[in-house]
Amino acid sequence: MLMYPQIDPVAVRLGPLAVHWYGITYLVAFGLFYWLATLRLRHQPYASITRPTPWTRRDVEDLLFYGVLGVIVGGRLGYVLFYKPAYYATHPLEIFAVWQGGMSFHGGMLGVILAMMWWARSRGRPWLQVTDFIAPCVPVGLASGRIGNFINGELWGRVADPSLPWGMVFPGAGPLPRHPSQIYQFLGEGLLLFVLLWLYARQPRKTGQVSGAFLFGYGVLRFVAEYFREPDAFLGLQALGLSRGQWLCVPMILAGAALWAWASRRRDAVLEK
Repeated sequence: MLMYPQIDPVAVRLGPLAVHWYGITYLVAFGLFYWLATLRLRHQPYASITRPTPWTRRDVEDLLFYGVLGVIVGGRLGYVLFYKPAYYATHPLEIFAVWQGGMSFHGGMLGVILAMMWWARSRGRPWLQVTDFIAPCVPVGLASGRIGNFINGELWGRVADPSLPWGMVFPGAGPLPRHPSQIYQFLGEGLLLFVLLWLYARQPRKTGQVSGAFLFGYGVLRFVAEYFREPDAFLGLQALGLSRGQWLCVPMILAGAALWAWASRRRDAVLEK
């Protein structure tokens, strides 16, 4: 049994200014996205796309800007609507209090999808071409966010068997060892999904296949990880003994499988050039 290492959530204090580790992990996530997206510019077919214009580093910068907006706005609204709609209906001004915490991956994903739709339309690019481009760059950002959750000592796992060597006692979670589910998610929907998706996307794929693989892969890995993660106290387990996070993954898995199957039947051999 391990004890949580009591990491100070504040990385640096500069007078009244406190820089939190969680904020740093967000910056790391955005930096990793930018680096990986510039590498994607060398992959086929993006290296040879000429219509309407070639893909450039400026496109990556714009995508990052729109993506950040989608993550923040979508993540916050997703948390409000998916997890605490009744509370925020009676405390509407607290919706804007993002510094108090409360972000949803599924809401952030929807926000990014809408942001990418807007960007693709403004640039005259096929929307799925854009999502196929960014999908392999996303999981490492998710991994960085899970490290932030671990540093904050939040979103801990369910009670583990006392014999589990890496079972951990988290502050505020009682005296029993728990699964370090943040690390499970870091390894699964973060690193493992990145490796699989990056290798898959390196080969020419039909339009929409990479996006479908991301939705399906994340949905499955998050669904499994939720069995080790403690459900939100104000929600508990829901129908069929599943958590809210698992139920939100179900449409992701179905949509990902459907998108991949639809893309596989398309006649175009690879992404449109």
